Amino acid sequence: MLIFEWILALLLGAVVLSALARRVGAPYPALLALGGAAVALVPGAPRLALEPELILALFIAPVLLDAAYDSSLRDLKDNWRPVSALVLIAVSLTTLGVAVAARWLFPDMPWPAAIALGAIVAPPDAVAALAVLRDIRPPHRILKILEGESLLNDASALLIYRLAVGAVGGGFSLAHAAPTFALVAVGSVVVGYGLARLSGLVFHRVTDVPSSVIIQFVSTFGVWILAERLGLSGVVTIVVYGVTVAWRPGAQLSARLRIPSFAVWESVVVVLNVLAFTLIGLQLRPILEGLSPHERIDYLGAAGVILATVIVVRLAWVMTYNSAVRLKNHWFGLHVARSSMAAPTSRGGLMVAWCGMRGMVTLAAALALPAGFPYRDFILLAAFAVVLGTLVIQGLTLRPLMALLRLPDDDPVRKELKLARAKALKAALAELEGDESQAAEALRREYGDALSQTRKGADARASTENALRRKVVAVSRAAISDLRQRGEIGDDAYRALEEEFDWLELSARE
Repeated sequence: MLIFEWILALLLGAVVLSALARRVGAPYPALLALGGAAVALVPGAPRLALEPELILALFIAPVLLDAAYDSSLRDLKDNWRPVSALVLIAVSLTTLGVAVAARWLFPDMPWPAAIALGAIVAPPDAVAALAVLRDIRPPHRILKILEGESLLNDASALLIYRLAVGAVGGGFSLAHAAPTFALVAVGSVVVGYGLARLSGLVFHRVTDVPSSVIIQFVSTFGVWILAERLGLSGVVTIVVYGVTVAWRPGAQLSARLRIPSFAVWESVVVVLNVLAFTLIGLQLRPILEGLSPHERIDYLGAAGVILATVIVVRLAWVMTYNSAVRLKNHWFGLHVARSSMAAPTSRGGLMVAWCGMRGMVTLAAALALPAGFPYRDFILLAAFAVVLGTLVIQGLTLRPLMALLRLPDDDPVRKELKLARAKALKAALAELEGDESQAAEALRREYGDALSQTRKGADARASTENALRRKVVAVSRAAISDLRQRGEIGDDAYRALEEEFDWLELSARE
């Protein structure tokens, strides 16, 4: 019961910190991690220790699926070069840089252990990155590059991590590792795609909202667990699964199911983010308790060096790549998939370089190290320092940095939305041609007004009809509420009408 009470208190405190973060314009993950660290140092604070496998399944799987579902496959294809450079080369260089720094700090640390540390702290975390990026809203192309990186870099880092841990135990063989990697990559893609197609056979047959939402979450965790049981990459499998499900529009959920499902997913992802970043802070006390006072001083200083190495290596690589691309564009011209894509700039490169927040994957991988692993205590402390340090240092300075750089708004979504809305309204008007009924005439006036608003660049939802709908719905709600208060209708009738007015209000929202 005490743990449950602490969890409720942590959730309430997290809500307060999130509200404070919005008020001061700071990303909430940084404040939550600091709040968790402060709670961890309070005497009598709980020790919320979870199994590393459970951490990955509970916190990473649903957030990755949510991000993969919302990701744009077109934008990933357009930006595959910078995304690949971050997922493969940046992770590899960070792993190598941290390993060299660790060996310099502790010459007797085995190379496999140093490489394991590098792989643990190398990947910016999807949960941390997306939580921060969606809060500050950088330019569209930068956001898509960072979203693509956050979806896939965990996979490359965790593969290196498994190799390094296996090498410490004497189970490493390069001859066997390469085919294994290829099998894992291909198998993860095939299984993720196959499970997405299979889920489509189930989703569209479920018409009950609670049942549909439960099946969605069970399938998400099931995909992750199955991938791990098969020895595949849970990250790649769940990303492919999410992208495939998203690219089969209308095959799974009806509008009646989709609206409440999205609302539930949004709420659950926020709660998981809150718990994840608070849990990060709570790990401070168990890590420090395992160290002697002398080790704490030495390890804290060394962890600071690892944190600096992680930040500097990413800055160096991203800016080098950015400069090379701009130089190539200067010599050979800019070739982009679409005219709306902005050319890379040094300011944009600096923004990408500074978005390197680490999170739950780093901590989970560190906690998963077997007992007796060389320098395990230091690796745990270094992982925590990198996670908390990047969240605080980079997370809290991203918004001021973006304001200082004055990055241009290259967001093409507004133009694409105008194009798509006009196309849809024209199709609707064409369908109504020849129908002389009063209902058709009313719809023609409404859609014509919306099309006129769209052509002027205004929001089509701000039409006269929608304004009247919102006004009528408000009055109607007050009327049925008055009937219920007087006892003329019961709650069953009230709730049924309330649902009808909810749908009307949603259709007329601004």
